[in-house]
Amino acid sequence: MTGFDPDQISLPKANNFIGGRRVEGRGSAIIVRRPSDGRVQAELDSVDADQLAEAVEDGQAAYKKSGWAQTDPRGRMKILRHWADLIEADAAKLAPLEALGSTRTINEINAWDLSYTAETIRFFAEWADKFGGEVAATTPDKLGLTIAEPYGVVAAIAPWNLPLVMAGWKIAPAIAAGNCVVLKPSEMTPFSIVRLAELAIEAGLPAGVFNIVQGDGRSVGDPLVRRPEVAKVTFTGSTATGAAIMTACAQTGPKPVTLELGGKSPQIVFADATVDKAAALVARAITLNAGQVCVAGSRLLVQDKVADQVIDRILTAFTAHRAGPTWATDTTLGPIISEGQLDRIDGIVKRAITAGAEVLAGGGRATAPQEGSYFAPTLLTNVAQKSEAVQGEIFGPVLTVQTFTDEDEAYALANDSAYGLAAGVHTGDLNRALRATRSLEAGTVWVNRYGRSNDFILPTGGYKQSGIGKDLGREAYMANLKTKTALIEF
Repeated sequence: MTGFDPDQISLPKANNFIGGRRVEGRGSAIIVRRPSDGRVQAELDSVDADQLAEAVEDGQAAYKKSGWAQTDPRGRMKILRHWADLIEADAAKLAPLEALGSTRTINEINAWDLSYTAETIRFFAEWADKFGGEVAATTPDKLGLTIAEPYGVVAAIAPWNLPLVMAGWKIAPAIAAGNCVVLKPSEMTPFSIVRLAELAIEAGLPAGVFNIVQGDGRSVGDPLVRRPEVAKVTFTGSTATGAAIMTACAQTGPKPVTLELGGKSPQIVFADATVDKAAALVARAITLNAGQVCVAGSRLLVQDKVADQVIDRILTAFTAHRAGPTWATDTTLGPIISEGQLDRIDGIVKRAITAGAEVLAGGGRATAPQEGSYFAPTLLTNVAQKSEAVQGEIFGPVLTVQTFTDEDEAYALANDSAYGLAAGVHTGDLNRALRATRSLEAGTVWVNRYGRSNDFILPTGGYKQSGIGKDLGREAYMANLKTKTALIEF
């Protein structure tokens, strides 16, 4: 059954958004392919250097002249809430546009992505009138104040794996706090974000408060974060790119950064866990979006007493998946974003096999109804702790399995990683669960579940090479404000 006809989705030629309107880029054209079948989706019109400067300067002018930062906070809140309503009402247009060029299936987008993006905006809209500073404790003859103010222009760079959701994480707290945003989406998933900007203008957001520039990292992303008008940078993506952005911000600022980077997250299953539930959660945590999620639970650490039971149930879950295009409603395993990324995943798996790993499931391309970049859910055992498959971020549906005998061994294996984005713990012992949350070196620890909920108040972010700062929560809103100290003597 087909959710929509991909060939019936038309794309405007102009896909930059500057000053409240679509603008055709004058930079180099980038071929954008549909990962579901490899066909050319469109040519992306990148901005040139002058247009990039115009977008940033327009954001700065909007910050100073539009009055957005000085708008009654409840007025900002109302506009953002209206924007969220328009996103949900636009599902018939926005969902196919998102599915067409991404790895997200039409079912997932309609069931989760659109409402989650709208709710992210609503959550941060509510913060607009909740914090403006504090009165400090001083001597009685003085009044000490810390006054919260927006930074001005925030540069945001969003990834390709969940285009709308990740863009929402970046733009919502920044705009709610009174900033203007210049966003660079991934050049692989550039189109749905522009529709998001059009809906923002329809909701009443002043022109220039939210601009979009298209292009690759080298020609657009790097010069964007280096612009002197940019006061803060927020990025989600690879650790290597995050380090390059941090360097650029140090060289041209210094300016603050929020970085959500790579992950290699462990899922620890103890013998006292409910085996069926734990196995189902483990399987979903590595096959969701075909493993193309920063927090993908890519390392299974299972207590030796129940290892065979857990593995058997995961294998059953893996074989139940149907690979297919994002526009088909019966697809349960979407594509890998590109052939290049699929080749990278395949190379890591092949090198693991050569080094002695045993393949219990998958191990190569998945069978799908048409040409495209699909990789089968893969389970690898007999992998060395220091191997590339265990230590490196694969970003595909590849799960490694290791066993342990006791808690100390489990935590030692889990923490033996350069990353620290997330971790999962499956146990029926509350004391053990609490010990695990203390022992694991990760920015998020899920117990008897794996994955985010709609509790936007809970921040997300990593330890070690998984990043700096937080998305979501109070922390994300506060990260988009700077504070000024005032001391008044009576």
